[in-house]
Amino acid sequence: MRNYPTNSPDAMARLIAMFMITDGDIDPRRIDVLEKVRAYDLLGIDRKRFTQVLRNYCDDISDEAEQDGVIHLIDRARIDTMLEEVADHGKQLVTCALAMHVAKSDGEISEAEITLLRHMMRSWQITLDDIGSRLLKKA
Repeated sequence: MRNYPTNSPDAMARLIAMFMITDGDIDPRRIDVLEKVRAYDLLGIDRKRFTQVLRNYCDDISDEAEQDGVIHLIDRARIDTMLEEVADHGKQLVTCALAMHVAKSDGEISEAEITLLRHMMRSWQITLDDIGSRLLKKA
């Protein structure tokens, strides 16, 4: 797994990319929601760079596949390493909010997405109220 500079747009984008493929495929509604909520602006990255981060993430987890080809989309050690690369509380809030938008964009939040969101929020000590307050300040 490649490393990104702490608090970089790429580090934040990779976490969003993780949520995009948590279910094993990329639903077009997940891409649509990124445009709708101005995710690229919030992340500080353009669409082309985000797409590259997504591609890199897919390559990285493919490289971690087991001998029989099994890819673990959810791997706690990998996730914890990725979470450590976003240390700024404001950027954590933005990343959580965007992850929620991506997770619910297909009309349902899977058990894996719920587990991942909870872990992210617990690791960063973020509550739903924190995210709501941050979003209201931006409005």
